[in-house]
Amino acid sequence: MDSYQVQMERRYILRTQKKQVLALESEFRGPNRENVAMPKAPKGKSVGQEKKVIHPYSRKAAQITRKAHKQEKKEKLKNEKALRLNLIGEKLQWFQNHLDPRKVGYSKRDACELIERYLNRFSSELEQIELRNSFKDRQGRRHCSREAAIRQTLEREQRQYQAHGLEIPDILNADNLKTFREWDFDLKKLPNIKMRKVCASDAVPKKCKKKAVTTIDGDLGELELKDESSDTDEEMTAVA
Repeated sequence: MDSYQVQMERRYILRTQKKQVLALESEFRGPNRENVAMPKAPKGKSVGQEKKVIHPYSRKAAQITRKAHKQEKKEKLKNEKALRLNLIGEKLQWFQNHLDPRKVGYSKRDACELIERYLNRFSSELEQIELRNSFKDRQGRRHCSREAAIRQTLEREQRQYQAHGLEIPDILNADNLKTFREWDFDLKKLPNIKMRKVCASDAVPKKCKKKAVTTIDGDLGELELKDESSDTDEEMTAVA
């Protein structure tokens, strides 16, 4: 029994040693190549090929230039539209803040008075700029760009008001005035606000205008009659 047990132990030791040797050989050789997936080659162009350079006078270059100009023009129009909407929003906000809460509707004369106040909205700021620039200690004029922008805006608005009219919210109509009072300064709701042009001549009633025209025409008629009578007198004296 002792010899048999010794033989069995030797066989067991040999088997374990053989397994260890096979394991070491497999680790040394690496993983089985049959089970490893090879990476696929990229389709189309080769990996090492460089990007093709575009000739500056080619059709592709002209197409890219046109596309860039189109995008630039689109962005410019978008910015101009946003700026115009902001200016209109500030203008309407000023008129809404200066409305008389007791008035249900405005006459043309009342609208002209409100426009006169609107045209003088920068008076205090211009006075402050003039006061700061009047100090002898300061060299050169300060806030020149702001002052120039204000004066240019006021001149343009004054020309519009004196000529074909300045565009303001339609506060002459009661329904439009109510809608304008309920506006919450949202620029997307600007199409809901009705606008109209009011000029400086609207402050004078039409009856007064017609009367003034008739008096001028009457004066001209009297002058013509006087001239004719004087001519007839001269002719009579010449004949005599």
